[in-house]
Parts: sequence; structure tokens; C-alpha cells
Amino acid sequence: MLAFLLVSRALDMISTRIATPNLVLEGNPIAKALGWRWGIPINTLICFVMAFWALPAVVFSTTSALVAARNFQSAWLMRSLGENVYCDWHVQRVQETPITLYLLCLAGNTMLTAAVGATLIYFSEMKLVPFGIGVGIVAYGGAVAVFTLLGVLRRHRATVRVKERVSALQDAQIMPRLTPANKLMGIYIGGGAPPQGK
Repeated sequence: MLAFLLVSRALDMISTRIATPNLVLEGNPIAKALGWRWGIPINTLICFVMAFWALPAVVFSTTSALVAARNFQSAWLMRSLGENVYCDWHVQRVQETPITLYLLCLAGNTMLTAAVGATLIYFSEMKLVPFGIGVGIVAYGGAVAVFTLLGVLRRHRATVRVKERVSALQDAQIMPRLTPANKLMGIYIGGGAPPQGK
């Protein structure tokens, strides 16, 4: 159990390191707050403690392995574009997508994944390993849904704040109105994605 935990957590952290070395794209707010300095020793400690309980160890190992696989899927793109460029690009794609379509696709992704886990749980006959793997798959689906929604909400709030600051400065006549021409030149305040006209 300790070996499974250490390998799965190591793969999760390696895939994260490849994708976002500065943790700009890290979706888990706890992992982001801990950073690499505290994240590695705390994860190692968790592995040693959790290895004494078989079921949580199987669940945690399964979820970690699936998270690592998801990271590796896009890590090459994140790394080649750079964390901030990828972040801005992704935010713009989300802003240009109808929210109902985005949420429908997210629900399809996470619910179908969780359904596979639920099916495994149902047919596991409560045997430790298949039951634990099933719970881990369900937990992974839930984690993807929660952290993705948190990220979208965070980006939406940041965009709204930028728009409000730009609007306040325009009203105070500190900066000119953003026309389509100077939007293309990247005149915006506060960083992140440029304000999107609706």
C-alpha cells in the first residue's frame, strides 16, 4: 500500500511539475497554497500514515493516478505555451463558449467517469480492491468537477473586477474608452485576459 501511494502521489506531483512548475495552473487551492516546499513533505507524510488503512490507500492511489493521467494529457501544451499564456488562452476560450454548453460538457465528462466508478462499486461485492478503485474513480470525477468550477468562478470574478476597474477609470476620464482597435493592442488593467465585449 505504501508503494502504491508513493508512486501514485509522485506521478501526480511530477505531472504537475511538468505542466505548471510555478503552480499558476494548479486547480487545487490547498496544493497551490502549500507550494512545492511544503507539498512534497506533507504528501510523503500522508502516504506513510494512510498506508496503514487499506481502503483509503486504494482510493487515494486510484484518484492520484487518474489526476496524473489527466495532467499528462495536456502538460506538453501547457509547458510549450507557458503557464500564463495557456491560462489566458484557456480563459478566453471559456469566455467565448456559452456557459450552458461548457457546463453540459463538464457534466458529461465528470458524470460518465463517476458512472464507471459507481458500476465498479456495484459489482465489486464489497471486495476491497475493486471497491476501493471504484470509490477512487468516483472521487476523481467529483474532484474534477469541483476544482474546474472553482477555477472558472475565480477567473470570472477576476474578469469582472478588471472590467469594473476599467469602467471606473473611463468614467473618471483617466484612460480613453476601449475601442476595438486599442483592445487589440492589449490596453487593459489588472492582468489576466483582456475584457471581453458582450
